[in-house]
Amino acid sequence: MKTIKSVYKIGNGPSSSHTVGPYRAARWFGAQAPDADRFRVTLYGSLAFTGEGHGTGKAIRTALPEAEIVFDRESRELPHPNTMCFEAFRGEQRIRSDRIFSVGGGSIRVEGLHFDEEREIYPQKDFTEILNACRALNLTLVEFINHMEGEGLRGAMRTVWHAMEDSVRRGLAAEGVLPGGLGVARKAKLLFETRCYNESADVTMNRLIAAYAYAVSEENADEHIVVTAPTCGSCGVLPAVMYHMRHDRGFPEEEILDALAVAAMIGNVIRTNASISGAECGCQAEIGSACSMTAGALASLWGLNIDQIEYAAEIAMEHNLGLTCDPVKGLVQIPCIERNAVAAMRAISSVNLSRFLYTTRKISFDEVIATMYRTGKDMDEKYRETSHGGLAQLYAAGPTPFGQG
Repeated sequence: MKTIKSVYKIGNGPSSSHTVGPYRAARWFGAQAPDADRFRVTLYGSLAFTGEGHGTGKAIRTALPEAEIVFDRESRELPHPNTMCFEAFRGEQRIRSDRIFSVGGGSIRVEGLHFDEEREIYPQKDFTEILNACRALNLTLVEFINHMEGEGLRGAMRTVWHAMEDSVRRGLAAEGVLPGGLGVARKAKLLFETRCYNESADVTMNRLIAAYAYAVSEENADEHIVVTAPTCGSCGVLPAVMYHMRHDRGFPEEEILDALAVAAMIGNVIRTNASISGAECGCQAEIGSACSMTAGALASLWGLNIDQIEYAAEIAMEHNLGLTCDPVKGLVQIPCIERNAVAAMRAISSVNLSRFLYTTRKISFDEVIATMYRTGKDMDEKYRETSHGGLAQLYAAGPTPFGQG
């Protein structure tokens, strides 16, 4: 497996597959064709169907100004649902062409080339092998990760954490309507500042965590800087819970950094053995993965053992199986923002169950990840980030009048 540091990428929203990945692909391709005087980029699959709402063209033009963007919504039988064809021209002559795939979380793959910007350091391929290695070496999961990653991990996690904190703070302070035409108002500040009459401690906790998740997700929807965790569309789940633990519950920053490393390892296992791309496996691959990462991180933060960490991550993913990706108008707003808040609270429930029931479990984390991948592959294309089904299709016909549905 690759270094866990590559799970987290800091960049502009609203979509790691649709903005961060294409931007990185455009930057790479431009460097391969320095003598070109013009470029054409053809987008296929999910990028073609929802790229306009996700700002894909804008992201590409940040690296390749004035590039011609073509949305091919007819081609089928693609090697990956997030396929791009980059072409470079000098005059009328095409001097280079590459097919590049945005494979999730901002990562890219170039067809036919051994292009790997992320270092391989783990001989283990799944969580079972990691668990066995931890037991053989008599190490906790955090100790194992630090042992394998070596120098530089701490600084990387600190940079990631500070970027997450910044996205929460900015989102809590911001107001107004998000771009894209849906008229979705920011709600994080309202959630953060509005206390219910006679509000209990549990309600306060849920309200604050929801506010933090909304804050980050709204920053993402507004194309501001966020951290893929593991994607932009699911970027609010992990920061919400960790921010609450750090700033409301008083956990030290150093322990938060350890928890982020555990979360990244869980995300690493998922992307190695399945997918974190909504276009490939639906929202279960994004929100499900984020929920799983957050549950594992929180279990580690609370000092639970590796079996409890695994079970927390497994519960979180199992109960997101089948979750569709059907963003209204191709925007990362409905249902995406609210979904981040719900997943953050579900992660906490998963840890609470794992604390008491881990000795009774029947399903391993690896088994539920394999199930998620098969489920995603079986899922109809219209539920995999094309905005052709589900909420996106029904909302296009107009919202149901209140009281009539």
